[in-house]
Amino acid sequence: MTAIVTSQKIHTPQEYLVLETTATTRHEYRNGEVLEMTGGTPTHNEIIGAMTVLLRLALKGRPLQVFVTDQRLWIPERQVYTYPDVMVVPRPIALQEGRTDTVTEPILIIEVLSNSTKNYDRSEKFADYRTIPSFQEYLLIDQTRPYVEQHIKQEAHKWLMVEHGELTDRVMLSSVDVEFGLAELFENVEF
Repeated sequence: MTAIVTSQKIHTPQEYLVLETTATTRHEYRNGEVLEMTGGTPTHNEIIGAMTVLLRLALKGRPLQVFVTDQRLWIPERQVYTYPDVMVVPRPIALQEGRTDTVTEPILIIEVLSNSTKNYDRSEKFADYRTIPSFQEYLLIDQTRPYVEQHIKQEAHKWLMVEHGELTDRVMLSSVDVEFGLAELFENVEF
């Protein structure tokens, strides 16, 4: 998804939350800036849907919750509110103090890459996510080819990157102990 700056005014987090609760579109908040999030492509949505189904089936009965696109995440150290494509959080769900609509402690975050956001998702956004103490794993899924980039936290300030680029590849999500194949993920995607 693409972010579009909606205003040159610098907003406080509280002002942003008031605006966001009445907005008809989603917005990201980055240290005072409010950025409108545009919609995704059918392929983007297909991948999110497939990933959600794979996770929900694998995590059934476990104390983990899968959230998709409309769930806001607060990153206090960076003063960022964002909407990851998919995230998994432990239950009971940790919410931002005073809020019932904003989570704070994801263990797995997944973003589907687009040409307009792939550099941001790999750099600044990943740096923001790494400030979250509970965050253990990051998956970046390409929508133009069968490719998944997996980042697994090894220890503080040390991450392992694993690339998966063949439909026969399998991905093991260590943060949630779930395995899936790229063929399953990209089953209904035409490249």
